[in-house]
Amino acid sequence: MKNGFVVSFFLLLGLIYFSFYSLMPQTISSLTTPEVEFSTERALIPLKEISKAPHYVGTAENKRVREFLIQSLKDLGLSPETQQGYVLNERRGRMNQPVNIIAKIKGTETGKTLLVFSHYDSALTPSFGTSDAGSGVVAILESIRAYQASGKQPKNDIIILFTDAEEVGLVGAKLFVRSHRWAKNIGLALNFEARGSGGPSSMIVETNQGNRNLIKGFMEANPEFPVASSLLYSVYKMLPNDTDSTILREEGDIDGLFFAFIDDHFDYHTAGDNFERMDRNSLEHQGSYLMPLLHYFADADLEQVKSDEDYVYTNFPILKMIAYPFSWVMPSIFVAVLLFGGLLFFGFRKEKLKLIYIVKGSVPFLFAVLGALFVGFFGWTILLKIYPHYQEILHGFTYNGHTYIAFFVSLSLGIAWFMYAKFQKEVTTANLFVTPLLVWLLINILLAIYLKGAAYFILPFYCALVSFGLLLKQKQVNPLIHLVLAIPAVVLFSPLIQTFPVGLGLKTIVISTVFTVLLFGLLLSFMSGYTFKKRLAQSFTLLALIFFVQAHLTSDFNEDRKKPNSLMYFQDLDAQQAYWLTYDAILDDWTQSYLGTEPKTAASVITSAAKSKYNSGYTFAAEAPTKVIPHYQSTVIQDTLVGDQRTVTFKLIPEKKSNVLRLYVDQELTFTSLAYNGVAVEKNLSYTESNNRLLTFYVYGMDALEVSYTISKELNPSFTLLEYSFDLMDNPWVEMKARTPNMMPKPFVFNDALVVKQKITPHRNALE
Repeated sequence: MKNGFVVSFFLLLGLIYFSFYSLMPQTISSLTTPEVEFSTERALIPLKEISKAPHYVGTAENKRVREFLIQSLKDLGLSPETQQGYVLNERRGRMNQPVNIIAKIKGTETGKTLLVFSHYDSALTPSFGTSDAGSGVVAILESIRAYQASGKQPKNDIIILFTDAEEVGLVGAKLFVRSHRWAKNIGLALNFEARGSGGPSSMIVETNQGNRNLIKGFMEANPEFPVASSLLYSVYKMLPNDTDSTILREEGDIDGLFFAFIDDHFDYHTAGDNFERMDRNSLEHQGSYLMPLLHYFADADLEQVKSDEDYVYTNFPILKMIAYPFSWVMPSIFVAVLLFGGLLFFGFRKEKLKLIYIVKGSVPFLFAVLGALFVGFFGWTILLKIYPHYQEILHGFTYNGHTYIAFFVSLSLGIAWFMYAKFQKEVTTANLFVTPLLVWLLINILLAIYLKGAAYFILPFYCALVSFGLLLKQKQVNPLIHLVLAIPAVVLFSPLIQTFPVGLGLKTIVISTVFTVLLFGLLLSFMSGYTFKKRLAQSFTLLALIFFVQAHLTSDFNEDRKKPNSLMYFQDLDAQQAYWLTYDAILDDWTQSYLGTEPKTAASVITSAAKSKYNSGYTFAAEAPTKVIPHYQSTVIQDTLVGDQRTVTFKLIPEKKSNVLRLYVDQELTFTSLAYNGVAVEKNLSYTESNNRLLTFYVYGMDALEVSYTISKELNPSFTLLEYSFDLMDNPWVEMKARTPNMMPKPFVFNDALVVKQKITPHRNALE
């Protein structure tokens, strides 16, 4: 039996490895792959062309990529068209003019349409957009090519959509769903995305109704490597991150499935999102989804997609997917409570369980949970004190983030093994198992009430109850039998331990540490029999130390792990002053060469700080030489009085290419009417001192901005214009030094920008 425990330990390690290995393809398809099948190597050819340079909305590179994609669709025998128009987001005060690319494969029937789509713009400003979302674009191109090669004609029309301006507010999707003639008949939308540069791609459901038919269709399409769980969707709905699929669901009631890989999160929206760093297996995974889904839904009855019923679902090795109705959730909890209560009654009656031993047996488990909670909660805060430069990585997942996950998990396991080596003593496995089972039962009850998407957690609990019953019935049970019963817990929960800090940042590492100990508790049916607990405690503690040393040795920045930094040249035309500005908390040699070693705090110099996605404002400022930089000029087109109302129209005309305009009103007031380039504001007409930004306008080409408003004739408002052009590093007016090879522009903020601030006084211009 002793050998059985040793074997079970190594089999457990193999099972954990398999739980990750089985999530995605481990090889990619080559150029010799049959024409009717998806080939990653074929898809890489257009991907390399798309991701030659950053191609964010409104740029020349954005136009080049658009023209390339239009030609690629023509090469597939399609007749692509473009859709262009202004879209105003009143809630966020944003407007721009995206250019979508749309094509259609005609079906043989007249039912609902299948939409496959991604976005072709890259993030502002440093990203090459290879993974996000060039990978989605080429997955669609290659899958459509393979589908066409099969000679099949679909029953349903298939629309191919590449949206623009996704990265600045999901604008292309809004333009499509609000005004394109094909948007009204879509039955299902398949969206391909990325939030990192590697890892398995997860499927997420977007629907306003129940998900039953979507999940059943997904399962019937039978993709080879499904990674999907109702828990991930439940968590996704709680986060502030939306996709184009969200817009289709909210504004068009279009059901959808979207697929995104999120690992190597440190590359998200950075210069690291490039052709060389993207995981080829992740692209293979996207193709392994789209091909079977394309063949299935091209001929499916898309009238039947909507449902009033929700399913709990999760992927599972070999079985691929497990799904059942939400209506089963509470009955399954009720049955679990009865079974657990019955087993407790049986155990006490047979004197296999004693309260004193259950209490003693709870000590190591509860201490291990508290230890993991302490390590996870305070550990990352302590590391930020030791390595303050990690603060420069705004999304919170460092280059050595996986090593830190391994460190925290190993340390949590070391604590757990230490507790059981010290406190288990004469307590039998059955008595030890009671408290973890009780905790897991409480967790499942709470999930059933508040987070039904995670209700599949009850499945490993049922298996644990079988183990508990065997422990109560027999004196000795082969540990390998208990290991088999623990398979659902290991394969379902092990990947989740990594997923949360990867997707949400290392600040959530406490989820991983506590989850590790909770999973440990479910495996006590055989692990409590290990006679080498002390050695395991020492081994995992040593392993944690090794991972910490490895993380320390890779904690610095270099050419492969580039330091994100930021710099802006800010010029106030009215004050005739200029400043260097940064978002960085810690200045490096390059930023110090502009800001100096003792810069002023930004708040002491400038008040109009543009907040980032992660609420980072300008940190430091220093005086800069003033330069003559071409900028937008304002001219009044109309200034008329009708009764007690004054109507003014002024136009901002560019003298050079800029990327973003931000317009503020300089006093508290309420407009009677307000419009930008003929697009009327319908709701947000009142502005205060703290809420005075009228508009963020993402410039398309050499766009002018026309502002029209009606107010009381007693009011003479002035406006402040901030003009951003992301060409600081190669502009002809301000001489710049190149970054060193171990640096890159910081993402999620307006960066490497020339910023020109000026006051606009249209009423004064009119009088003059």
